[in-house]
Amino acid sequence: MTRNSNAILVTGAAGFIGFHVSKRLLDMGETVVGIDNLNEYYDVKLKKARLEILKSYNDFSFYRDDIQNLETLEDIFEGHSLDIICNLAAQAGVRYSLKHPFSYQRSNLEGFLSLLELARKYRVKNFVYASSSSVYGDNKKVPFSVDDRVDTPVSLYAATKKANELIAHAYSHLYQIPCTGLRYFTVYGPWGRPDMALFLFTDAILNKRPINVYNYGQMKRDFTYIDDIVDGTIAALQRAVPYEIFNLGNSQSVELLDFIRILEEELGQEAQKNMLPMQPGDVPETAADIQKSMELLGFNPKTPLKEGIKKFVVWYREYYRQPNS
Repeated sequence: MTRNSNAILVTGAAGFIGFHVSKRLLDMGETVVGIDNLNEYYDVKLKKARLEILKSYNDFSFYRDDIQNLETLEDIFEGHSLDIICNLAAQAGVRYSLKHPFSYQRSNLEGFLSLLELARKYRVKNFVYASSSSVYGDNKKVPFSVDDRVDTPVSLYAATKKANELIAHAYSHLYQIPCTGLRYFTVYGPWGRPDMALFLFTDAILNKRPINVYNYGQMKRDFTYIDDIVDGTIAALQRAVPYEIFNLGNSQSVELLDFIRILEEELGQEAQKNMLPMQPGDVPETAADIQKSMELLGFNPKTPLKEGIKKFVVWYREYYRQPNS
């Protein structure tokens, strides 16, 4: 089989972050090969709508498959000259892991290992993958630093992400594969995931349903706008190093009730709030120390929360044909 020119493999290409990273790479003139299994964890129509945008680019190829299917992956590698792997495929969600643990084993562990095996075999120049702020678990020190110990995950999802970092370290050491893990902090923005707070809250408020506010609102999150996350991810793809971990967050922790207030102002409607206790696997606060990311990746998140929420609401109204008031 004739192999195509050098390309970047983006797994989870129909996902929220995978879609945005793929689109940015294509806009930069890169050739992108995307893979996604289009599972039903959330609305497949949304994933397909993202894909339609990517398929409008001549330099985008797509394969619908699971990353744990080693033989299929090998066929993709044989058909394309893949220099870089950007692994953004994963079974996401902390709460979902409480009831569907084996989904995380298959995608986050077996799939991750399959990709590293192919990175070894085909001698890729860089392997960048999504980790998560959830690896910090019940860490009491805030903000979270990449130098902190992360031995106390409080969800299976978090444990699989920590396992990814350990497996990547082993492969980097044994086979000299450049590996960079990115600990993403609460990513939001247009084309976002329907299981995330901003999407859930917007949908409920516009449809006059109550929203669930956990830990009675006593939560803080480091909300990070998608364009800033893409900036950091692209910087990591362009910087091959033996092994590295970075925090990609906004570095400003926001009270959940303040987040809801900004969204209410943007929607012009007040939320009905169900105040509930903390859910298993959740943590009261996340905040990113991004000093290392700023120094080594040039990472500089610049989207204020109010602006980011406004952009999401504009997209949501357009995508779902919602009136402005």
